[in-house]
Amino acid sequence: MFNDEDSFSNSFFGGFRPSFGGFMNPNRGFSENYRCFPIAMMQHGHDRENVNYGGKIILPQSALEKLSQLNISYPMLFRLFNGAERTHTHAGVLEFIAEEGRVYLPQWMMETLGTEPGSIIEVKNVTLPLGSFVKIQPQSADFLDITDHRAVLEKALRNFSTLTVDDVIQINYNNKVYEIKVLEVKPSNEEHLGISIVETDLEVDFAPPVGYVEPSQPVQTVKSQMVIDLPKPVKTGFTAFQGGGQSLRGKSKPSTTDEGDAENGQDDGPLNLPFGTLYFGFPIIPPPSSNDNDQSEKPAFTGTGQTLRSKKK
Repeated sequence: MFNDEDSFSNSFFGGFRPSFGGFMNPNRGFSENYRCFPIAMMQHGHDRENVNYGGKIILPQSALEKLSQLNISYPMLFRLFNGAERTHTHAGVLEFIAEEGRVYLPQWMMETLGTEPGSIIEVKNVTLPLGSFVKIQPQSADFLDITDHRAVLEKALRNFSTLTVDDVIQINYNNKVYEIKVLEVKPSNEEHLGISIVETDLEVDFAPPVGYVEPSQPVQTVKSQMVIDLPKPVKTGFTAFQGGGQSLRGKSKPSTTDEGDAENGQDDGPLNLPFGTLYFGFPIIPPPSSNDNDQSEKPAFTGTGQTLRSKKK
């Protein structure tokens, strides 16, 4: 492809670039256009499904030959740019075994770039700063079911060389695929928004997963006041069970509204108790004994009567 740093294009030399005495321009960078395909469309790609859960691409052998003659830094990192959608991401390189003119990408990378199989993308080598911080967001609350998610993520990121803001990477754990979005990286550069995570201490921060709902705060119950602690009810104009009656001792019971005798102790008074108060009965008054000195009462069963049988004369 045409490169601003090189006045000659590949097509000008029939696909071959002159080496100018066996040495290529050390100031030139690597920049080539390839047709991109997912790993699954690669020969024996179904046997290499694990490549989908990483951040590395597969380039053709010619790319290695060109890269080996350039003054580039290691590890080899690349910027992948989809001109049609104006999207980009970054990747490392896994192998150089692709067919000429092709590059194979993990499935999540195809989705991030918004490309279809056979679309043309630009692959250009870049130098990214070593990352110190990344903030990520799982795209499903199922990620919280993982017991030690930090250990799982640390192991999964070993298959990545770079992380770029807005990437939605995929990891595989216990035969289940989890999607994780990159929200923020440090140090950050507005031009590439990417970092290298090769041999660096990376601090990872987690944002709440998509769809996660904070558990509701427990309702704080106020301990109810016991009945015995409640204030005594204030008497109103209405009192239940009003009226008079007879006691077992023969005394007439006044109306419940007449409390004179109850107050001076001559009567039992009305039985109006606060709600919840228990009453265990009236005081026991024993019956009068036979030794009482009161013998002046008339004998029982006195009076006259008639018999059914007439007296004999």
